[in-house]
Amino acid sequence: MKNSLPIVDRPIRFALVGCGRISANHIEALRQHAGRAELVAVCDNRPEALAAAVAKTGASGFASLDALLAGSSADIVTLATPSGLHPQHAIRAAAAGRHVLSEKPMATKWDEGMAMVRACRDAGVKLFVVKQNRLNPTMQLLKKAIEAGRFGAIYMVNVNVFWTRPQSYYDDAPWRGRWDLDGGAFLNQASHYVDMVDWLVGPVDNVHAYTATLARDIEAEDTGVMSLRLRKGGLASINVTMLTHGKNFEGSITILGERGTVRIGGVAVNQIQHWEFDEALPEDAAVKDASYATPSVYGFGHPLYYDNVIGTLRGEKHAEVDGYEGLRSLEVVLAGYRSARDGVRVGLPLVF
Repeated sequence: MKNSLPIVDRPIRFALVGCGRISANHIEALRQHAGRAELVAVCDNRPEALAAAVAKTGASGFASLDALLAGSSADIVTLATPSGLHPQHAIRAAAAGRHVLSEKPMATKWDEGMAMVRACRDAGVKLFVVKQNRLNPTMQLLKKAIEAGRFGAIYMVNVNVFWTRPQSYYDDAPWRGRWDLDGGAFLNQASHYVDMVDWLVGPVDNVHAYTATLARDIEAEDTGVMSLRLRKGGLASINVTMLTHGKNFEGSITILGERGTVRIGGVAVNQIQHWEFDEALPEDAAVKDASYATPSVYGFGHPLYYDNVIGTLRGEKHAEVDGYEGLRSLEVVLAGYRSARDGVRVGLPLVF
């Protein structure tokens, strides 16, 4: 099957592979775009998860990706499978002529992430990587302020991701916390925040990191700190733990610049807590309305992200986060892992 673009004469047909924790966000996002998109197939190798997804969506159910590719008319395959499986699933979908939308992180290994990008490029299909936090109203305002030069020189950026993931979270899905399938707190839970630093103030020049597995029975880290030198001259730090007591506590970014200071906090960068520049502008009035309540750390970005994907496939937009963008934050995390393992500062781009 070969999908030609743009698709304008009918709804875009999506398939969802992986019906676990994050699948509800994808199902709801597609529901909000009914008329422009439809979910035609769901896939999971766990019979009970598949049956629940079929009952919830009314989509056709498949027990394997190969069966889905052979038996469905989907234009694009959404991968909500364990992270380490994204590359092989993307490569198979691309070979079948389907576009690919991968949850974060796109891969757990650099060469496999590159193989994903290469396979989709060679097959002439689109590869999208979910980075929905970029589209939050709080982050959009911050991005615009940076692009307008309102901070002047940016001296320091601090990111905190202080959440909790109990042992039961890892025990519920044995792939979680494994190096080959998941990675740890940086690559899984905080990957959006690593992306945030690169997207807002990158590129990153070099990384020095420490990681630790302090309280969870997993292979990868439950806690880590990462120091970054930015190519433009400033410094950044990313502090992450999945061990906060009782509940998710904070997901924040603070930017300190020559002419401004901004802190966006809350549990998932959903509250503008400080917004100050040497010169007030009319658009600053939007700040008071940008904060929002969120029932989970996922926020409300998935429908906005799907809007961009659908618009891109309809020829109305350009991809906000393609495979090449997805590789950027993967590279920073893997540099941090190499630094923590070897006790050295690691420069970018990575050399293998």
